[in-house]
Amino acid sequence: MRILLVYCHPVPESFCAALRETTILALKLGGHEVDLLDLYEENFDPVMQSDERRRYNEMSLNDHPFPDHAKRLQDTDGIIFIYPTWWYGLPAMLKGWLDRVWTPELTFSMPENGRIKPQMTHVKFLGVITTCGASRLWSNLVGHPGRRTILRGIRSLCAPRCKTLFLAHYSMDASTQTSRTAFISKVESYLGKL
Repeated sequence: MRILLVYCHPVPESFCAALRETTILALKLGGHEVDLLDLYEENFDPVMQSDERRRYNEMSLNDHPFPDHAKRLQDTDGIIFIYPTWWYGLPAMLKGWLDRVWTPELTFSMPENGRIKPQMTHVKFLGVITTCGASRLWSNLVGHPGRRTILRGIRSLCAPRCKTLFLAHYSMDASTQTSRTAFISKVESYLGKL
Protein backbone atom coordinates (compact mmCIF):
# COMPACT_ATOMS: atom_id res chain seq x y z
CA MET A 1 0.00 0.00 0.00
CA ARG A 2 1.18 3.53 -0.73
CA ILE A 3 0.84 5.65 2.42
CA LEU A 4 0.92 9.44 2.53
CA LEU A 5 2.38 10.32 5.93
CA VAL A 6 1.32 13.86 6.83
CA TYR A 7 3.59 15.06 9.62
CA CYS A 8 3.12 18.31 11.52
CA HIS A 9 5.44 19.34 14.37
CA PRO A 10 7.85 22.29 14.52
CA VAL A 11 10.49 20.74 16.80
CA PRO A 12 12.94 18.32 15.12
CA GLU A 13 13.79 16.46 18.35
CA SER A 14 10.18 16.09 19.54
CA PHE A 15 8.52 12.85 20.56
CA CYS A 16 6.34 13.26 17.46
CA ALA A 17 9.54 13.09 15.39
CA ALA A 18 10.34 9.75 17.06
CA LEU A 19 6.81 8.59 16.23
CA ARG A 20 7.33 9.67 12.61
CA GLU A 21 10.53 7.63 12.31
CA THR A 22 8.94 4.63 14.04
CA THR A 23 5.97 4.82 11.67
CA ILE A 24 8.13 5.04 8.56
CA LEU A 25 10.23 2.06 9.63
CA ALA A 26 7.21 -0.06 10.63
CA LEU A 27 5.42 0.67 7.35
CA LYS A 28 8.48 -0.10 5.24
CA LEU A 29 9.08 -3.35 7.15
CA GLY A 30 5.48 -4.23 6.30
CA GLY A 31 6.17 -3.73 2.60
CA HIS A 32 4.38 -0.40 2.28
CA GLU A 33 5.62 2.59 0.30
CA VAL A 34 5.82 5.80 2.35
CA ASP A 35 5.48 9.33 0.99
CA LEU A 36 6.47 11.73 3.80
CA LEU A 37 4.85 15.16 3.70
CA ASP A 38 6.48 17.23 6.47
CA LEU A 39 4.51 20.48 6.65
CA TYR A 40 7.07 22.40 8.71
CA GLU A 41 9.98 21.16 6.61
CA GLU A 42 8.14 22.42 3.53
CA ASN A 43 7.34 25.70 5.31
CA PHE A 44 3.69 25.22 4.34
CA ASP A 45 1.62 28.41 4.55
CA PRO A 46 -1.68 27.53 6.24
CA VAL A 47 -3.26 30.94 5.69
CA MET A 48 -5.96 31.10 3.04
CA GLN A 49 -6.15 34.59 1.55
CA SER A 50 -9.36 36.30 0.42
CA ASP A 51 -8.86 35.71 -3.33
CA GLU A 52 -8.33 31.99 -2.76
CA ARG A 53 -11.45 31.78 -0.59
CA ARG A 54 -13.53 33.64 -3.17
CA ARG A 55 -12.73 31.03 -5.84
CA TYR A 56 -12.67 28.01 -3.49
CA ASN A 57 -16.10 26.58 -4.40
CA GLU A 58 -15.33 26.73 -8.13
CA MET A 59 -11.70 25.64 -7.82
CA SER A 60 -10.56 22.96 -10.23
CA LEU A 61 -7.49 20.78 -10.25
CA ASN A 62 -6.05 23.02 -12.97
CA ASP A 63 -5.87 25.99 -10.60
CA HIS A 64 -5.24 24.14 -7.34
CA PRO A 65 -2.94 26.22 -5.07
CA PHE A 66 -0.78 23.15 -4.28
CA PRO A 67 -0.69 20.87 -7.34
CA ASP A 68 2.08 18.68 -5.89
CA HIS A 69 0.08 18.01 -2.73
CA ALA A 70 -3.04 17.36 -4.80
CA LYS A 71 -1.15 14.79 -6.90
CA ARG A 72 0.18 13.08 -3.79
CA LEU A 73 -3.37 12.79 -2.43
CA GLN A 74 -4.54 11.31 -5.74
CA ASP A 75 -1.71 8.76 -5.75
CA THR A 76 -2.14 7.37 -2.23
CA ASP A 77 -3.96 4.31 -0.90
CA GLY A 78 -3.85 5.42 2.72
CA ILE A 79 -3.09 8.45 4.87
CA ILE A 80 -1.54 8.65 8.34
CA PHE A 81 -1.48 11.92 10.24
CA ILE A 82 1.12 12.43 12.97
CA TYR A 83 0.77 15.60 15.03
CA PRO A 84 0.58 16.93 18.59
CA THR A 85 -2.92 17.65 19.87
CA TRP A 86 -2.91 21.30 20.95
CA TRP A 87 -5.94 22.79 22.66
CA TYR A 88 -7.73 19.48 21.98
CA GLY A 89 -7.44 19.82 18.21
CA LEU A 90 -5.19 19.98 15.20
CA PRO A 91 -2.21 22.35 15.06
CA ALA A 92 -3.05 25.45 12.99
CA MET A 93 -0.68 24.42 10.21
CA LEU A 94 -2.39 21.04 9.78
CA LYS A 95 -5.86 22.60 9.87
CA GLY A 96 -4.69 25.13 7.26
CA TRP A 97 -3.38 22.27 5.11
CA LEU A 98 -6.81 20.64 5.19
CA ASP A 99 -8.45 24.00 4.37
CA ARG A 100 -6.15 24.77 1.45
CA VAL A 101 -5.40 21.33 -0.02
CA TRP A 102 -8.63 19.33 0.47
CA THR A 103 -10.50 21.31 -2.16
CA PRO A 104 -13.58 20.67 -4.31
CA GLU A 105 -13.03 18.44 -7.34
CA LEU A 106 -9.97 16.90 -5.68
CA THR A 107 -11.49 15.54 -2.47
CA PHE A 108 -15.24 16.12 -2.82
CA SER A 109 -17.87 17.55 -5.13
CA MET A 110 -21.08 19.39 -4.36
CA PRO A 111 -23.97 18.01 -6.44
CA GLU A 112 -27.09 20.06 -6.99
CA ASN A 113 -28.87 18.54 -3.97
CA GLY A 114 -26.18 19.95 -1.66
CA ARG A 115 -24.84 16.61 -0.41
CA ILE A 116 -21.09 16.25 -0.52
CA LYS A 117 -19.95 13.49 -2.86
CA PRO A 118 -16.65 11.83 -1.81
CA GLN A 119 -13.79 12.01 -4.29
CA MET A 120 -11.15 10.20 -2.18
CA THR A 121 -12.65 6.73 -2.51
CA HIS A 122 -9.25 5.30 -3.47
CA VAL A 123 -8.13 5.87 0.16
CA LYS A 124 -8.71 2.61 2.03
CA PHE A 125 -6.89 3.44 5.28
CA LEU A 126 -6.87 6.52 7.48
CA GLY A 127 -4.81 6.77 10.65
CA VAL A 128 -4.00 9.26 13.38
CA ILE A 129 -0.99 9.04 15.72
CA THR A 130 -0.93 11.90 18.18
CA THR A 131 0.10 13.13 21.58
CA CYS A 132 -2.32 14.79 24.00
CA GLY A 133 -1.30 16.84 27.01
CA ALA A 134 -4.64 16.02 28.63
CA SER A 135 -5.68 12.65 30.02
CA ARG A 136 -7.81 10.21 28.03
CA LEU A 137 -10.79 10.97 30.28
CA TRP A 138 -10.52 14.74 29.84
CA SER A 139 -9.89 14.43 26.08
CA ASN A 140 -13.06 12.34 25.79
CA LEU A 141 -15.06 14.80 27.91
CA VAL A 142 -13.95 17.66 25.65
CA GLY A 143 -15.00 15.59 22.63
CA HIS A 144 -11.69 14.95 20.84
CA PRO A 145 -12.22 17.63 18.14
CA GLY A 146 -9.06 16.69 16.20
CA ARG A 147 -9.96 13.01 16.14
CA ARG A 148 -13.47 13.81 14.92
CA THR A 149 -12.20 16.16 12.19
CA ILE A 150 -10.06 13.42 10.67
CA LEU A 151 -11.81 10.15 11.51
CA ARG A 152 -15.32 11.45 10.84
CA GLY A 153 -15.01 14.46 8.52
CA ILE A 154 -12.05 13.40 6.37
CA ARG A 155 -13.09 9.74 6.65
CA SER A 156 -16.44 10.56 5.03
CA LEU A 157 -14.59 11.51 1.82
CA CYS A 158 -12.72 8.17 1.62
CA ALA A 159 -13.69 4.65 0.55
CA PRO A 160 -16.95 3.41 2.10
CA ARG A 161 -15.11 0.65 3.98
CA CYS A 162 -12.04 2.73 4.79
CA LYS A 163 -10.31 1.29 7.85
CA THR A 164 -9.24 3.70 10.58
CA LEU A 165 -6.68 3.80 13.37
CA PHE A 166 -6.38 6.23 16.27
CA LEU A 167 -3.44 6.02 18.66
CA ALA A 168 -2.84 8.72 21.26
CA HIS A 169 -0.25 9.09 23.99
CA TYR A 170 -2.38 10.81 26.63
CA SER A 171 -1.05 12.90 29.52
CA MET A 172 1.98 13.72 27.40
CA ASP A 173 2.92 16.63 29.66
CA ALA A 174 3.52 14.11 32.46
CA SER A 175 4.97 11.36 30.28
CA THR A 176 7.96 9.25 31.25
CA GLN A 177 10.57 7.38 29.27
CA THR A 178 8.64 4.22 30.15
CA SER A 179 5.31 5.56 28.89
CA ARG A 180 6.88 6.88 25.69
CA THR A 181 8.70 3.60 25.01
CA ALA A 182 5.47 1.67 25.59
CA PHE A 183 3.61 3.93 23.18
CA ILE A 184 6.25 3.51 20.48
CA SER A 185 5.92 -0.27 20.88
CA LYS A 186 2.15 0.08 20.53
CA VAL A 187 2.57 2.05 17.29
CA GLU A 188 4.96 -0.58 15.91
CA SER A 189 2.56 -3.35 16.84
CA TYR A 190 -0.51 -1.77 15.23
CA LEU A 191 1.28 -0.73 12.06
CA GLY A 192 2.86 -4.17 11.80
CA LYS A 193 -0.67 -5.57 11.29
CA LEU A 194 -1.55 -3.10 8.53
